[in-house]
Amino acid sequence: MSKTSREVEHIINGREVSDGAGVRLLRVLTADLQRRLDPFLMLDEFRSDNPDDYIAGFPSHPHRGFETITYMLAGRMRHRDNAGNEGLLGPGGVQWMTAGRGIVHSELPEQEDGLMHGFQLWLNLPAERKLCEPWYRDIPAAEIPSAPAQGEARLIAGHWRDQAGAMEREATGARSHRTALPGSASGRRQ
Repeated sequence: MSKTSREVEHIINGREVSDGAGVRLLRVLTADLQRRLDPFLMLDEFRSDNPDDYIAGFPSHPHRGFETITYMLAGRMRHRDNAGNEGLLGPGGVQWMTAGRGIVHSELPEQEDGLMHGFQLWLNLPAERKLCEPWYRDIPAAEIPSAPAQGEARLIAGHWRDQAGAMEREATGARSHRTALPGSASGRRQ
């Protein structure tokens, strides 16, 4: 593996928005960047210990033509969809959903107080996969392998060095990992 040094091209400051039924979140990847960063459509961070910021959650809503990947750091979120899938996402766990030709789902907190913290990434599907069969998987924290790094790397999807992640998605070829560097505050926005 070759090491490439890269320079920071642009710093993006997320903006605070409200989505779902009033959930406060930080939208990091916004519409003005979508064409340049395709297949990445959206990246949101939700983080609050105030239940008023998250308790209403994301009631039933449709998606089509992309995948959502939700990674929870703290709190619990219940997923239900019209295809009969259901899962409870807890700390360190990942929810991966392919909307394909269309799915209606909800994501609702399973807690009434305490810290709710996580990220959601939307990945565009290639044109030939836009109308594929919807798909869903919950990946509990215990099923996500770790790899040695300067900190700790959690391998969600794809491969990193000689280690396979918890899953692989052929359509998007996504590679995803979370790295906590020594001395960093894992609960702090950076």
